[in-house]
Amino acid sequence: MVILLSKIILRDMNFSYEQQNENIKVIENATMEIEEGQFVSIIGPSGCGKSTLLSMLCGLNFPQSGKFEIDGQRVTGPGLDRGVVFQHYSLFPWMSAKDNILFGMEQLKDGKTRCEMEETANRYLDLVGLEGVRGKYPSQLSGGMQQRVAIARAFAMDSPILLMDEPFSAVDAKNRMMLQELLLKLWDSGEKRKTVVFVTHDVDEAILLSDRIIVMSAKTKSVREEVRIDFERPRSRSSLSKSSKYINLRNSLVQSLFDDLIDDVENAV
Repeated sequence: MVILLSKIILRDMNFSYEQQNENIKVIENATMEIEEGQFVSIIGPSGCGKSTLLSMLCGLNFPQSGKFEIDGQRVTGPGLDRGVVFQHYSLFPWMSAKDNILFGMEQLKDGKTRCEMEETANRYLDLVGLEGVRGKYPSQLSGGMQQRVAIARAFAMDSPILLMDEPFSAVDAKNRMMLQELLLKLWDSGEKRKTVVFVTHDVDEAILLSDRIIVMSAKTKSVREEVRIDFERPRSRSSLSKSSKYINLRNSLVQSLFDDLIDDVENAV
């Protein structure tokens, strides 16, 4: 049995901000450990703090208290050890698809020649099915194509951790399914799987992609529950949907989200 080391540790994390002389709590006493090479999804209703949590993992926000480490080191800001794919397409509009990827790789300063970087950029554009648009600008690409470029850039940079904040929510259902399959293919194709933290509202998406699902609570602003997903990989979307185990798991997660929402509504009345 292979024992995986903890890659990301968050313990008793607290984050709040001031608004009109009122302290607004966003995350309260959140604790989780994410193992190296795991695919972990974070789900929860709006206002539960999941996107704020991801922004802290990115190094864009910092907790007021608590422990936050990656590979045993306290996080003090953004780093090249973390690739990020946001909900809205985060490409430079004045750069071509290929140049967007090259720009990300150039920040690594890992000694690769320009020729080697171009070869890698072309390879990942090929892998995401965009070999024909290398010279096109974001404005010339559909939303789904732009997100494929963003994913290709994240994998081309080869950061050991990939942080994704609802990356498929702005595309249509067909492209969403395609991007899910593409992400799993890229995640499983390297010599070493990346550690992925994936924020989503979609329960079915979380089950399909994840090794573990962390459910955040809008009521407590913390972790409500953690669920291990032990369906074998590679996973078939059609086979999962026919499985009673899948249906029961999905119903349980939806009920957990619904109960939290009802609690939150009742407290507000």
